[in-house]
Amino acid sequence: MAAAGAYAQQRAVVSINSGWQFHKGDLQGFPAIRDASTQWEQVNLPHTWNTDDVADDSAGYYRGPGWYTKRVYVNSSWHNKAVYISFEGAGQVAEVYVNGRKAGTHIGGYTGFAFPIQQYLSFGDSAVTANDISVWVDNSHNEDIAPLGADFTFYGGIYRDVYLVATDSIHVNMDDRGGPGVVVSTPFVSASKASVVVKGAVTNPGYVPKNISVLTTIVDAAGTLIDRRLTAIQALPGNTSFTHTFETISSPHLWTLDNPYLYRVLTTVIEDGTRVIDQVNQPLGFRWFRFDANDGFYLNGEHTKLIGVNRHQDYKGLGNAVPDVLHVKDMELLKAMGCNFVRIAHYPQDPAVLEACDRLGILASVETPIVNRITESAAFAQNCKNMQTEMIRQNINHPSVIIWAYMNEVLLQPRYEAASAERAAYYDHVYQLAKDLDSLTRLEDSSRYTMIPCHGDFNTYHNVAHLTSVPQLVGWNLYQGWYGGEFADFGKFLDMHHRILPNKPVLVTEFGADADSRLHNFSPERFDKTAEYANRYHQNYLPAIQERDFVAGAFIWNLAEFNSEGRAEATPHINTKGLMTADRIPKDNYYYYQSQLVKYPYVAIGSQYWKNRAGVAVGDSALYCVQPLEIYTNQPEIIVKHNGVTLDTVAAENGVAKVDVPFVNGINEVEAIAPGHHDTTVHSVANINFTLVPADLKSTALPFTELHVSLGDKRYFTDELTGTTWLPERAYKAGAWGYTGGKVFSLGKGSAIPYGTNRNINGTTLDPLYQTQRTGLDYFRADVPDGVYTVTLHFCELLSNKEQETLAYNLGNDKGAKGKEVVPGRQFNVWVNDVQALQGLSNANMLQSLQPFTTTVRLEVYDGKGIVINFLPVKGESILNAVDIVKL
Repeated sequence: MAAAGAYAQQRAVVSINSGWQFHKGDLQGFPAIRDASTQWEQVNLPHTWNTDDVADDSAGYYRGPGWYTKRVYVNSSWHNKAVYISFEGAGQVAEVYVNGRKAGTHIGGYTGFAFPIQQYLSFGDSAVTANDISVWVDNSHNEDIAPLGADFTFYGGIYRDVYLVATDSIHVNMDDRGGPGVVVSTPFVSASKASVVVKGAVTNPGYVPKNISVLTTIVDAAGTLIDRRLTAIQALPGNTSFTHTFETISSPHLWTLDNPYLYRVLTTVIEDGTRVIDQVNQPLGFRWFRFDANDGFYLNGEHTKLIGVNRHQDYKGLGNAVPDVLHVKDMELLKAMGCNFVRIAHYPQDPAVLEACDRLGILASVETPIVNRITESAAFAQNCKNMQTEMIRQNINHPSVIIWAYMNEVLLQPRYEAASAERAAYYDHVYQLAKDLDSLTRLEDSSRYTMIPCHGDFNTYHNVAHLTSVPQLVGWNLYQGWYGGEFADFGKFLDMHHRILPNKPVLVTEFGADADSRLHNFSPERFDKTAEYANRYHQNYLPAIQERDFVAGAFIWNLAEFNSEGRAEATPHINTKGLMTADRIPKDNYYYYQSQLVKYPYVAIGSQYWKNRAGVAVGDSALYCVQPLEIYTNQPEIIVKHNGVTLDTVAAENGVAKVDVPFVNGINEVEAIAPGHHDTTVHSVANINFTLVPADLKSTALPFTELHVSLGDKRYFTDELTGTTWLPERAYKAGAWGYTGGKVFSLGKGSAIPYGTNRNINGTTLDPLYQTQRTGLDYFRADVPDGVYTVTLHFCELLSNKEQETLAYNLGNDKGAKGKEVVPGRQFNVWVNDVQALQGLSNANMLQSLQPFTTTVRLEVYDGKGIVINFLPVKGESILNAVDIVKL
């Protein structure tokens, strides 16, 4: 038996990801009827059909059916084996056919599933034994399938890996809701000893009982035998359960955040005493944990503040069809940031994610995709329960998992009129479903905690729907100072929870602020989408979290930017609250959290991605422009050098050292050094290309070359492709440049944004440039020296009679602009010096709503006249969004 355990053969698990054909749309009669004229696209898995349409300017994206088909040849040695086809995920309903015969249907886009297909297969490698596998997948909206609506995109397709699995006809149960068929639990763990219970079932598909043995072996990370149990059982037709108990594992090597030590549990099925016919290999980590309403979280008896991130599963250019290596890379980036927790939101993700958490020492919460609202139907409730069961059984053996969650912000979009009897009945349905899911979860796995993540409407969750009474933990998604309110309101809300619910442990399951890496403002305002406001937001939130012991943990929204097709704003279709861009370039706050969380000496210069800057020069002979720079560090002070010369020694407060840098024209090297450390890792260097714009445009000390200005804007905006930076507007002063007259365009009272519009501008990636404007201006003037110039004028009508939906994800009282606006029917002429650049520009011709219009004029400036752009209204007010002046 020792030899059998040591040399057991695992079941065959073979990917079939390559060489699929895909057809977008339904096919009448397929796969029974195959039409030779059908157009197919060659694809490999993982694949989604929504990679492109979720990022275009057309509202909506394809939600409907699609077909995949593939020809496979099955090893003839598998003829007498049990063969399954296993999917890690398909969005969101899938039907699987083998040689035209239906093998099974799965509902839910985020959990795995497997179907037995041995009876449908032909075996061998000849043409006559080829097998056609066809999969119908549909991501259509379905009122009986969660999620019904959310601030993320519901991609369609077979977007995770697919495998063929072959094992003996008698095998560890593969029909356990996609789970491994073996459940490993640790009823007791301490530093000195632990107990292990392994439960599972053996499947016998035949009609005759079989005498077999089940061997459970525990080995350490080096493969050394720790203990084993052997049981002889009679495998009856169907499933026969077994249990192996290890009452004492002495001196267990604990699974910790810094040393996530993993044992392995091997479950081996043996026939005739020696012949291994199946084996399943599962992770085992020895740890214990608890949540306390007053003191927070404890891991292995040590108080531990959980600081982590939420994570969506998509990636720039790939949609959600992401290879395993990028899933793992995200967890490595999270760990490198110093975080110890990931909230896998808002749905179970690729198996590679939790496997990486086990290895890296990252704790995890996993949840089902019941988001924003429910449907009051038996089918919806049953589908939710099925998803909850599948999530738990597929992930139960991961030591990283400590929370099972459900119903994220489920009261965000309640049905029916407020205060109506129907609304009250709806809340009763929500409450009952929550109770059912919570009870189901605790029956499936009593070793983890349950949690509902709620948006910040305390009264409705607590007093009206009573959801705070259901789970063991309550999570709050809080955005005070972003969607509404002030930063100080964040701490007040947490204190209120602790006062009213003193026995309910609390976590901040979401907090964050959008940051478009192209936008900057040294006096940032709420909802201006600049990096600087997001910096201020996080630097206020983290201290409030850390100083409250009763807050068990907090999770930043989000690790990286992700697609949300319904969003507009500065970056249409993208939620930019990520600490990294969609292609995983760190923003400032990634470095800020490193300065707070890593345990080694650390320093990093912020805004390193902002490599092309501009500003107005000051000084006489030595011209420069002073702009602030943040440096993130866990050291008390930082030496800052600029172009090799020591600029200052700056004290750090809350992990941030702030310094004013006198940028000169051209390349500026900024170096930050932690004193007392000679290791080269304790310094940071940034090379910034700065363009000085002369204060006196006719200055000989700094000859004028170009000027780029965004009107109606207080922000700097940089085009990442060209490196061009637009300066915020300013009023005209003699010798310089600027506007005269008019006002900043604003949507007015009730708008979430401080100025401009939050609408998507069609046909451009430079939305922020066209989302702000000055209306009713008289002229724009630049007192440039004589010479030949191009003047480019940028316009966009920001009012539209197209209906704009109120966005549910705005989690404050401020919901943003909605409804139809009145387009004023403006018309005006534009002269550039003595050249009429535009005649009768109006909404009836080139000035179309939410579409950019640009024109360029080439002219010669002489006799010291400079450039004057005059706006002459015919009807309504003139507008200007941006201007570029370039000397040739």
